[in-house]
Amino acid sequence: MHDWLIALILGIVEGITEFIPVSSTGHLLIAERLLHVEKSDLFNIVIQCGAVLAVLPLFPQRIFKFIFEWREKETFDYLKKVLVAFAITGAVGFVLDKKGFKLHENPIPIAIALLLGGLAFLAVEFFLRGKKLGTEITWGIVLAVAFGQLLAGTCPGTSRSGATIIFALLLGLSRPAATEFSFLVGIPTMLAAGGWKIFKSLHHADPLAPKEDWAMVFLATVVAAIVSFIAVKWLLRYVQTHTFSLFGFYRIAAAIAIFLLLK
Repeated sequence: MHDWLIALILGIVEGITEFIPVSSTGHLLIAERLLHVEKSDLFNIVIQCGAVLAVLPLFPQRIFKFIFEWREKETFDYLKKVLVAFAITGAVGFVLDKKGFKLHENPIPIAIALLLGGLAFLAVEFFLRGKKLGTEITWGIVLAVAFGQLLAGTCPGTSRSGATIIFALLLGLSRPAATEFSFLVGIPTMLAAGGWKIFKSLHHADPLAPKEDWAMVFLATVVAAIVSFIAVKWLLRYVQTHTFSLFGFYRIAAAIAIFLLLK
């Protein structure tokens, strides 16, 4: 298969799954196995950053307020909670990275995480049926979102958005509010983690390792950014009137497919 086609496919997979609660890391690892390619961490990180940056225009009012109206009480309180969740995740993630923690690429744990996450979404939606949900971001939600990001960062297949949204829903936050807060915390977290890993990869590059094909990295990044923008724009509208049960069923189906493919 041509390199450009592989880059195109991986960019599409990353763009669709980066913020949709189905695990981008898990899908990328599985896609690379199915395509019989092994992309570098640098490749995966760069295209992830492209997908993350692309969604910033989808939060124009929040971004405007964070930059120009951050002194207002409501905006400052929201921004403070985003930064605290980001700081907790970043600090613990930095310690884990310094201790040499690495993600396992075994598809079995990924499939298990997908399955458990799918069941969790269905259980949470069943539990919330008929309940009135709020829009206030409490400090309990902040800590839960930080924990959800760390859980997803150490367990491929979990999904950052999936874990954080589930915890926020359980603590009484509405679906649109939970989705927005999850994304706004995830953006700086993933960009910081990506920036750090890119720096490490370039600064401590192995001279014996194959050289990165930056043309293919650029292609995959652009594709991931475009697809991510479309996917998140759709999701933000979808959660206004729908539950997350669809993603629960999808995760269960994806897990079963992985188990069958491994036979």
